Amino acid sequence: MTGGEVDGAEVGSAAAGVVHRLAERHETLATVESLTGGSLAASIVNIAGVSGIYRGGLVVYATELKATLAGVPADLLSERGPVDPEVAAALAEGGRQRCGADWGLATTGVAGPEPQDGKPVGLVYVAVAGPNGGEVRQLDLGGGRDHVRATAVVEALRLLAERLVAATP
Repeated sequence: MTGGEVDGAEVGSAAAGVVHRLAERHETLATVESLTGGSLAASIVNIAGVSGIYRGGLVVYATELKATLAGVPADLLSERGPVDPEVAAALAEGGRQRCGADWGLATTGVAGPEPQDGKPVGLVYVAVAGPNGGEVRQLDLGGGRDHVRATAVVEALRLLAERLVAATP
């Protein structure tokens, strides 16, 4: 995915959609962020009424914190590195479990300006974990660091929105 600039209205709309849907369902959310450094959580807590659904979040920028705080298996991190679909899935599930939430939402990737551990700038994984499993989406983004991070936030929220629709009873 590439594309134009992500604006604040797009982020706010995506966040409001998931917050309202979770509130309607009486379900909760936790976030675990590496790449986005807290901007995913910030987009969520900007929505009025979020206190009823948002349990909390972890910013685990350092690789070892992905294991110690978010519960990602250390052997997975050492084998695959932090920018990996299985790591993204483990981050989402770890946040869900550690925060006692129904849903976990996670981001990991390379924003740049340089590649990381052989992974190119713009390679991003967003992941969701829910009561009935999860999903990971790979994004291949162009643009600068700010664009990669902002797009990751929007795409993580879109992934959660899609899973919520699919999980509707």
